[in-house]
Amino acid sequence: MNLFRSKAEKELDSILSELRAYLENNYKDAAHDQRKKLGERCEALYAEGKLKEKAYLGYKKLYEEYTEKMKDYHH
Repeated sequence: MNLFRSKAEKELDSILSELRAYLENNYKDAAHDQRKKLGERCEALYAEGKLKEKAYLGYKKLYEEYTEKMKDYHH
């Protein structure tokens, strides 16, 4: 983990790590909730100017990758 990450990036990293943990433990509903939260917080932090464009694009790409990976992820 980079010591120079912004507070916004650390928040998104935390959401990502919870998402990954839920996926590893097969908690599908919780994983979907975290994926949604990642997308919403990423957009909100960028809109508020708390997330630089380069970081925003990186997190948005991760969100899209998880969305694609989880599209058939149901009970």
